[in-house]
Amino acid sequence: MGYRAARVKSLFNVESGANFGLDADLAIDDEDWKVGVVVGPSGSGKTSIGRLIFPGAMYEPTGWPDDAPIVDAIAPEGDFNAVTGALAAVGLGSVPTWLRPYAVLSNGERFRADLARVISAAPARVVIDEFSSVVDRQIAQIGALAFQKAWRRTGGQAVLLSCHYDILDWLEPDWIFDTATGHFLRGRLRRRPPIDLDVWQTDWRYWPAFEPHHYLKLPRPIAAFPYVAAVNGEPVAHVAFTTRPGCKEARACRMVVMPEWQGAGIGLRFLNHVCGLWLAGENYYKQPMRTAFNTSHPGLVRALRRDPKWRQVSAALYGQNKAADALHHQKAAARKAGTDKAWKVGTGYGGHFRAVQGFRYGGEPVSCAA
Repeated sequence: MGYRAARVKSLFNVESGANFGLDADLAIDDEDWKVGVVVGPSGSGKTSIGRLIFPGAMYEPTGWPDDAPIVDAIAPEGDFNAVTGALAAVGLGSVPTWLRPYAVLSNGERFRADLARVISAAPARVVIDEFSSVVDRQIAQIGALAFQKAWRRTGGQAVLLSCHYDILDWLEPDWIFDTATGHFLRGRLRRRPPIDLDVWQTDWRYWPAFEPHHYLKLPRPIAAFPYVAAVNGEPVAHVAFTTRPGCKEARACRMVVMPEWQGAGIGLRFLNHVCGLWLAGENYYKQPMRTAFNTSHPGLVRALRRDPKWRQVSAALYGQNKAADALHHQKAAARKAGTDKAWKVGTGYGGHFRAVQGFRYGGEPVSCAA
């Protein structure tokens, strides 16, 4: 023992800093719970309690390869849809982020990538220390909500250790132990705060902020009507509506939810609301129209399949013939110009292996006055 340690012992009459005592009576031996939380200030024994509850089940955010995209690093032998579904389920739905290594992600992205790895592994028991400690509170709360929703589908039991009380309502845990007070509560006694959305039709002024997070790089659709959803004045989601020939059906596209709000169910609520407006005839054309929606995003595909308001109507596993599509456009341009010559009009679409899933909205009309 050095001079400083000896002097501290003498000054404060402390023999050792290695001794710590805490009595915790946790009635959690049954299997009838999915998410438990040990919350309290730093140094209050949370980590020790977590290790005692599930010995050997502590998650360690290690082993991420330096050069592999996270979509390859998570469950390398696992199913593609399961991995991408886990990423989307915990709110890491921005496809460009899937292609980045863990080392270059932001703290918020790493937090969600770790949660996606836990969801993909789906252990029977897991303990996650410092849950949400390194991210800002907005990401922490939405991330907590996204994780608990996804985790409850795995059937396992998770103990989350955190020094932040602001995530408890969003986690809706089955039990809570507070190391600061020694109080133990059992039962889902907390409910997350509501997320109120303001929705309005606009122009493309908001799109530059959303475009980097869209999984496709395409020009803006012609004659489309963008909509934006906001929470407390902050734009959080974007979608655009256009029409099919004859104005018999609408088509939704350019659907984006800001990364810090992904996983909270905002996107589908927003999309359903605008689809309901168009079905009620509250659109530029004043005509009731059902909405068709195509997407390749695995997370959105799963959400639409689960929602009873939507029905899947098509599935193409690869793109159409690019050369044939180009010739079709050339002949169409020639007919429009009144000539038999096949005009050259740019390139065709297709030639890719992007699986496109088609859906049609079958929900109820929504009125702006409602």
